[in-house]
Amino acid sequence: MPPSPQNHPSRRTVLKTIGATTTLAASSLLPSLIYAAPSASANDKLRVGLIGAGNRAKWLTRALSRESHRAELVAVCDCYLPQIDVLAADNKSDPKAGDSWKRYQDYEQMFDQEDLDAVIIATPDHVRVRAAIIACAKGLDVYAEKPLSFSIPEGRALVKAVRKHKRILQVGTQQRSTANNQYSCEFVRNGGLGKVHTILVKNYSGSRGATGLEKQAVPDGMDWNRFCDQAQLLDYHTQLHRSWRNFDAFTGGPICDRGAHALDMVHLAMGWDSVAPTRIEPTTDAKDARQRGVRLYYPDGTVVRLESDNGPAFGGIFIGEEGKLEINRGRFACNPTTLLAPFEGKESENHVGNWLDCIESCEEPNAPVEVGHLISSIAHLINICRLTGRTLNWDATQEQIIGDEAANALLNKERRPDYSLPIV
Repeated sequence: MPPSPQNHPSRRTVLKTIGATTTLAASSLLPSLIYAAPSASANDKLRVGLIGAGNRAKWLTRALSRESHRAELVAVCDCYLPQIDVLAADNKSDPKAGDSWKRYQDYEQMFDQEDLDAVIIATPDHVRVRAAIIACAKGLDVYAEKPLSFSIPEGRALVKAVRKHKRILQVGTQQRSTANNQYSCEFVRNGGLGKVHTILVKNYSGSRGATGLEKQAVPDGMDWNRFCDQAQLLDYHTQLHRSWRNFDAFTGGPICDRGAHALDMVHLAMGWDSVAPTRIEPTTDAKDARQRGVRLYYPDGTVVRLESDNGPAFGGIFIGEEGKLEINRGRFACNPTTLLAPFEGKESENHVGNWLDCIESCEEPNAPVEVGHLISSIAHLINICRLTGRTLNWDATQEQIIGDEAANALLNKERRPDYSLPIV
């Protein structure tokens, strides 16, 4: 794990100190300016922006509202402006909260015009990394939903940006902050099952092509070009807008969504925060290649099998020398049942709170950027394995598939020039 960021004051304090707004073009100067500035007042609330006001944002803004003593949401960006009204109406604990939000369609404009300390990025997958890299260069700390990346190279670029600019980034794999999951994962990690040789994970599929959709009129208040972001500018259709997670123009599919939670629990339980599989192998066939079964082979000999539609939705079944343990969201089950005592602590999950804690303390959050990048990378490799139908030998150090140029070509996604990644 990399060292914790140090000397981490508020961005607003920096701007007041230097008396100017630092642009992205001058971001190479920003880190030294930030870390030379004095710390913010203890009574100074963190000013938080939000990018992406869809369904996930409802949970995130509720979580943030529970931290109102130290953070406040001041600006919201969504390329479909009416969605911000929907989000504001959901905030039942404070119906007037939405009245104070500044509203944007362009997150770069929000970064330039708002005096933010941090940002929550709850966009579709293909938008997330570019917004996060720009936020880091602006001196903002980031909460980024999962999957962290849309491709492996852009995920690596984000890791570099977070470390270069010394930011706190929390990935939205919130089970890492759930007490019950921490308890059961620690049991596995500390050898409670003995040697674990097999882990069963639900076989979540990939996404599909955006074909057969008739062009529809772009609704009022929608900047469809910005929604498509790095992807090809497709004709508008409500399914692409509302059910974007089904289409590979915008996502890697369920394996990158719920599958990211499941794989993350596997890695947390096994202590694999910096360990990748060395081989990814297709094992079962399917009419749709994106649903092939896959096995992951890890350096210690453990095999992770994604070959069944059954199983825990947000975890896995760990099979070891001493028995089996099923870990799911907020619960676990043992065979034999006496293997692990029931969890007796307080049921809690405060992932957003952990992010704010770490902004204040400069410690690493529960789901740091390297872990999010690793888990997203594995999901992407599973999709590539399925599409090629070939075994992939993975060089985790170089982040390259060994001896397969065609498969390596699938690591990257073609970006539109207007949405190229900033150079880190």
